Amino acid sequence: MQLQIRELESHDAEMISSAFQEIGWDKPTEQYLRYFSEQRDKKRLVLVAFVDHNFAGYVTVVWQSDYPSFKDKGIPEVVDLNVLPKFQHKKVAPGYSAAQQMYVRRGYIPDGLGVTYDNSYVNFSQKVTVDDSLVLHLTKKLR
Repeated sequence: MQLQIRELESHDAEMISSAFQEIGWDKPTEQYLRYFSEQRDKKRLVLVAFVDHNFAGYVTVVWQSDYPSFKDKGIPEVVDLNVLPKFQHKKVAPGYSAAQQMYVRRGYIPDGLGVTYDNSYVNFSQKVTVDDSLVLHLTKKLR
């Protein structure tokens, strides 16, 4: 298995969108064109992974987070990481549940401020939808 990781290029947008549409995930081409534009403007980094020259997934890092605690402290944030299921658990990235365990094993801990929905703190007994907007932010002290 040959793994290649490189920065997003504008011509990747359609390929990425199509790959996710094939598995029923709604990831429009425009999203990746916006990511490319933000990368060009140094607001975001987008890394794209290929296994044996086949698109496998991507991750994005936003240099200035919208999450209030990270924004105040200048902490960048991983905001979008998606790997096609057939490439998960193959040194590209794990699935969501396995990722939680992986982060803990690597020393990440909750920031202690609770969970957010669309970057707003969720209050006790507040009802929210469990989707990509619900986040428990994790941090790790770097040496």
